[in-house]
Amino acid sequence: MKKLLLIVSLASVAVGAHAQSSVTLYGAVNGDIEYMSGIPVANGGTKSRVRADPGDWSGSILGLKGSEDIGGRTKIVFQLEQDLNSMNGTAGAGSSFFDRYATVGASNDAFGTLLLGRELAIANGVWDFDPLSQSSWSSGSLVRGRNWQKSSNNISYQSPKFSGLDVYGQYSLSNATSWNGNGTTPQGRQDGVQLTYSAALFQVRGIYDEIRDPLNGQLDNPFTASREYFIGANLFLGQFKLQAAYTAERTSGGVITPAGSQGSPTTADMEWGGVTWQATPAAALIAAAYHVNANNGGGNATIYTLGGSYNLSKRTLFDIQIATVRNSKTANFGLDANNEGPGGLNNGTLNENPEPGRGQTGVYAGIQHSF
Repeated sequence: MKKLLLIVSLASVAVGAHAQSSVTLYGAVNGDIEYMSGIPVANGGTKSRVRADPGDWSGSILGLKGSEDIGGRTKIVFQLEQDLNSMNGTAGAGSSFFDRYATVGASNDAFGTLLLGRELAIANGVWDFDPLSQSSWSSGSLVRGRNWQKSSNNISYQSPKFSGLDVYGQYSLSNATSWNGNGTTPQGRQDGVQLTYSAALFQVRGIYDEIRDPLNGQLDNPFTASREYFIGANLFLGQFKLQAAYTAERTSGGVITPAGSQGSPTTADMEWGGVTWQATPAAALIAAAYHVNANNGGGNATIYTLGGSYNLSKRTLFDIQIATVRNSKTANFGLDANNEGPGGLNNGTLNENPEPGRGQTGVYAGIQHSF
């Protein structure tokens, strides 16, 4: 973290000293107070808790980006971006510098953008079609965080828009001695393609992607190593935005069941729908429902939620969300994107999954400032 702060400080000095520089320092700081009921405890019961959270509505980030015009409508571009924990001042999940983005490449107005490095995985493209924008309690919860992943060793291409249509693709090398991965590197092979059509009244997107298990290169868990098929639509009707989507997670079978986990699903299907009412230029109200169904005893679950935001200025907003998750008798999905397995304390780590068939209810409110 000290090295990160030094880099940011030096970059800030450079930007201040050379006004013509294309380097930009940017970020967002978010903080919430959260209440949740139905948290499992060691004796088999449940409790509620109140905690300070660094980003339920949206995470805190710090980044640098820039470009250099080399002529011919071509620019060399880079981006460095890191998660931050605003509650304790440390870097976010993982120990890497610039865990979200570390890319360099070239961009041309006519031919598109080619990047090398680390990026958010292509499955994050569901963000634009999630009424709660993949906040902590939304679509990511019911696929246990699968669509929040990052992608290292990445080659990506973003096309320009042609008559409202654009294409985005990613290919991420495992860097292992086996092409798909064999346990010698932290990441298995990943790839995907995204096709989007945008018009004044509506937007439609399709995504196909796959994430390989870094231990064996297989597609052996719908929530961590699988193929995903996504179709989503936005409909813009004045003050209202209607959103709906469907995802299908598919494995190749032969799932290795985590010790003590509920069921051993090989597939998971999720669908959602929601509406955003932009009541005023500053105030928005959101209502949504998310449903998942996992096979082989994985069960099904539904999240019902209301949320909203109020923009105090162009850079500062207040946020609030109320949500509840309801599980079938064999399912134990939580409001948060918890890993598979039973809830409770395990080797000093608390998994907040509720007991099978039980639910959770929560509310949070907070503030976010962007710069």
